[in-house]
Amino acid sequence: MRGLPLAAAIACATLFGSGHTAFSQDDSEQRLGKVHFATSCNETAQRRFDRAMRYQHSFWYAASKDIYDETAKADPECAMAYWGVALSLLNNPHSPVPAPNLPLGLAAIEKAKAMGAKTQRERDYIDALALMYVDYDKIPHQTRVQSYVKAMEALAARYPDDEEAQIFYAIALNVGASPSDKTYANQLKGAAILEPIFQRSPQHPGVAHYLIHLYDYPAIAEKGLPAALRYAKIAPNAPHAQHMPSHIFTRVGYWKESIAANAASVSAAKASKEPGDQMHGEDYEVYAYLQLGQDDEARGIVGDIKAMKFGPDAFAAAFSQASSPARYMVERGDWKGAASLDVAPSKFPHVMAVTHFARALGAARSGNPAAAKADAAKLVELRDSLREAKNDYWAGQVDVQQQVATAWILYAEGKYDDALKAMATAVAAEDKTEKAPVTPGPLAPARELYGFMLLDRGMAKEALAAFEATMAKEPNRFNGYVGAAKAAEAAGDKAKAKEFYGKLLAMVGDVKSDRPSLTEARTFVASN
Repeated sequence: MRGLPLAAAIACATLFGSGHTAFSQDDSEQRLGKVHFATSCNETAQRRFDRAMRYQHSFWYAASKDIYDETAKADPECAMAYWGVALSLLNNPHSPVPAPNLPLGLAAIEKAKAMGAKTQRERDYIDALALMYVDYDKIPHQTRVQSYVKAMEALAARYPDDEEAQIFYAIALNVGASPSDKTYANQLKGAAILEPIFQRSPQHPGVAHYLIHLYDYPAIAEKGLPAALRYAKIAPNAPHAQHMPSHIFTRVGYWKESIAANAASVSAAKASKEPGDQMHGEDYEVYAYLQLGQDDEARGIVGDIKAMKFGPDAFAAAFSQASSPARYMVERGDWKGAASLDVAPSKFPHVMAVTHFARALGAARSGNPAAAKADAAKLVELRDSLREAKNDYWAGQVDVQQQVATAWILYAEGKYDDALKAMATAVAAEDKTEKAPVTPGPLAPARELYGFMLLDRGMAKEALAAFEATMAKEPNRFNGYVGAAKAAEAAGDKAKAKEFYGKLLAMVGDVKSDRPSLTEARTFVASN
């Protein structure tokens, strides 16, 4: 493991929380954290509004909306209650607003505006959020996001002592950040806003939550460990609060911690009947189990995910149901299994693309380039539909999948030089962007796949360089260690091969697995 050891991070988090008392016993929402968002509403409505915000800051949208509705009933003149309803209808701000929510959110924000909030500050909040809904049928989502970010910047500057304004501006910076900006300017700016608030308000669920999002990038992930280690304790009843730390744990390769976090999240989601949160946590759980070679545990969760039912607009649930079985096949190198995956219909092209990518990769790597071409053609079709819908981010992700699939098709056809060139291009494209928060990572990093292609061509030194570069970005991956060890061994560096195999064995422990690579690792270490 790189950087800050987990024990030191835990100590840091413990010290961070010292000197602050636990929630009072009479706080009915003590297990969701503490939030006070001052409004001009009456006392009963204010209490309900604060309660709704505790849910909102942990992305518990259905519950927060219900309580905002109760707030409006408690004070019919509380315009901010309708602002809250519109806020809850955004759902996860890192994804486009669900289509059915757009007219509902617009109606809520228009009602808030028509009521005429009692303070200029409240009117500013309402006007800022309105930018996410007004003319949604004419203005692309990303354009509305950028307008909202600018409005929140102005609001935060106008009310520097309003912590909620600073908090909402900070997360807006992350939502509006360019996936191709490798300086992470927006993210670091947002984190700089939140870190002092984290010190002053250590029980605020949104601050810890949004710090995790802001640091959820390979180069800066370790900065998010203190927030990751505290968020679940701040809001233990919120499924999302249990899950979010695993974003950081995944980035730094803390698989056992990720499993524990997501097991708690899944349990909480089941108790609160939140299938989207349940499946999202299970997808991350599958990823972590596979890195530890605990394939039986991963397979059981994949079965649970495949049996789940959800609505057509539940993107995270649909993504998990597509990605978890595909991930199970690809991570284990079961290429025939990957090629035979069923594609479930979805309103989201990028969800179906996950399965088509796994099928194309599986078919190409199991010697059936003709079948792989059919799925690669579907990837082109899906990419183009995303481009037409101006969903540029996901169009780019599907384009990378198509490039990787094409490279392996060329390889299966014996066009090795062309395949290597195509794979190098795919690696460069993937390096220019970032993964989406909905996924723990691609089915396999493009550079890691490139390493295996190089290794298969006898280019051991180049393969080793590819694996080591991948591990710097995505540490402690099972296949990363296996590839690096095999490449080092092929290059004649037995010491380095033993080092990588040793790290793999230390990571997985005494797990029982039928993966041949694990048997090879144990045999190599024992004989060297």
